[in-house]
Amino acid sequence: MNTKALAKVDLATEEEDEFGRRAPLLPTSEYETLARRFQPIFDRIAAGAVERERTRTLPYEPIRWLKEAGFGAVRVPRDYGGGGATLSDLTRLLIELAEADSNLPQALRAHFGFVEDRLVSAPGPERDAWLKRFAAGEIVGGAWTETGNVKLGDVITRLTPSGNGWLLNGTKYYSTGSIFADWIDVYTRRADTGADVIALVSTHQAGVERHDDWNGFGQRTTGSGTTVFKDAFVEDENVFSFGSRFKYQTAFYQLVLVAVLAGIAKAAERDVARHVRDRTRVYSHGNARRPAEDIQIQQVVGRIAADAYAAEAIAVRAGESVHRAYEAYVTPDSRRAPEAHTDAEIESAKAQVAIADIVLRATGDLFNALGASATADDKALDRHWRNARTVLSHNPLIYKEKILGDWTLNRNEPVYVWQIGQG
Repeated sequence: MNTKALAKVDLATEEEDEFGRRAPLLPTSEYETLARRFQPIFDRIAAGAVERERTRTLPYEPIRWLKEAGFGAVRVPRDYGGGGATLSDLTRLLIELAEADSNLPQALRAHFGFVEDRLVSAPGPERDAWLKRFAAGEIVGGAWTETGNVKLGDVITRLTPSGNGWLLNGTKYYSTGSIFADWIDVYTRRADTGADVIALVSTHQAGVERHDDWNGFGQRTTGSGTTVFKDAFVEDENVFSFGSRFKYQTAFYQLVLVAVLAGIAKAAERDVARHVRDRTRVYSHGNARRPAEDIQIQQVVGRIAADAYAAEAIAVRAGESVHRAYEAYVTPDSRRAPEAHTDAEIESAKAQVAIADIVLRATGDLFNALGASATADDKALDRHWRNARTVLSHNPLIYKEKILGDWTLNRNEPVYVWQIGQG
């Protein structure tokens, strides 16, 4: 790695845009510095990944390691105590974390989304307070989706005025990462005005109940279960208009999942290589005395390696596009923002569609290079395909393909924010 010191972001120097807003100067790449810091932690996380998978043990300890090392603050400017990373840097780090354990970057997806939201918000005491919380190791989970007989576009969870704040009541599912979090980013509706808002709820109160009842066949330890709010208190300053959220959020959330998929492909490459090297049993109709010397096994492993390379390249490319959207929104010349926003959405959709078959093939082909013993539960090699298939079910590929086709043919912009419910 290049050990040359990288430039520091100077937040003391700010410029006004045409609307009189002030935004920090753009960060420069900090990837190599950050990778050196976090790689030993990623290695520790990888060492326990199979056991956590087999026993369905939630990764409280690995999350604590990441918090203590400042991983949740990698996008926070260094003058606030963060890592000063670009979105491209974050993408590469998330790929490496996903290679170690794909559950962890998904568990932190809502956290990094809210960090992004605060980074593009107006400078001031409220933004400063959140950036300092992130630098201190506090993390955020998400709780947006309601299950059951909820009409499309409706929100049952309610936020009611109460004294010097608000009371939140409702139930959410798919609340990924919330079980590990200090705060939960909740999509809710004001009882007084009917406006859709985001409420940041502290988990350190009796009114928040978190349950590990996610029953999917993959990504089992992301903490994606049910969260119940019973008169949970929310401060005035922690209620935000939904319309004020950072504009490229859909592309960003998809980017995190694409990074997770790239990490899964790299993990498949790592594991197939290790198990083939260690394998001594051969078939009588094979091509060599050792599996690692069999030209057909080499071909399978070679294709998996190429698939992992392609998956990583796709994710990094998408990360660069989303970072350009960030730049367009925080620089004084914000006229580029709508175009950059659309580009990020289209590129993240292309990335999802392109990476899907690559990763599913790599995680399935892994077994073509190994014998029946590779299906043993104690190896948990099936987790790579199960996890990839689960991640790819979050945003249906068929709709992403339709969006891309409509854009390519007609230049119709994609839907930037979507919901799910009864039709």
